[in-house]
Amino acid sequence: MALIKEVNGIKPTFGDNCYLAENATIVGDVVMGNDCSVWFNAVVRGDVNSIRIGNKVNIQDGAVIHCTYQKTKVHLGNNVSIGHNAIVHGCTIHDNVLVGMGAIVMDNCVIESNCIIGAGAVLTENTHVPAGTIYAGVPAKKVKDIDAKLLEGEVNRIANNYLMYSSWFK
Repeated sequence: MALIKEVNGIKPTFGDNCYLAENATIVGDVVMGNDCSVWFNAVVRGDVNSIRIGNKVNIQDGAVIHCTYQKTKVHLGNNVSIGHNAIVHGCTIHDNVLVGMGAIVMDNCVIESNCIIGAGAVLTENTHVPAGTIYAGVPAKKVKDIDAKLLEGEVNRIANNYLMYSSWFK
């Protein structure tokens, strides 16, 4: 069973059909939708502000989701994949987004729908990623527009695979 901890009288809530790995940590003001998964050693820490997670979101091994006290919240849309060891901090990520392994998304960033953030990318504070784009590098910059084949082949494939993987552990 994952470590689920109440903070200041607020306990995380989960939608239907969610998978929480035994050593995942979810604390405080976290509201998670349906068909989500939080994997091994991932931390979703809603202790200093709120975290809202849509449906079919996977937070992969070692990822950290956190906010800034009295400043920034986290909003994750639907069909979002947060890659292994990524850091997502005080930002908004819309629907159908893949945040690559080891990427860092800082406070007040907004990633619009249908985007890919490359592995190891660093989105500095206040970065705005327009819909339908791929950002990569340090600091992250637009690499190109995303096409329908890449959106289906990567963003949707990974989100669907993680829903399947979670069924193996239930």
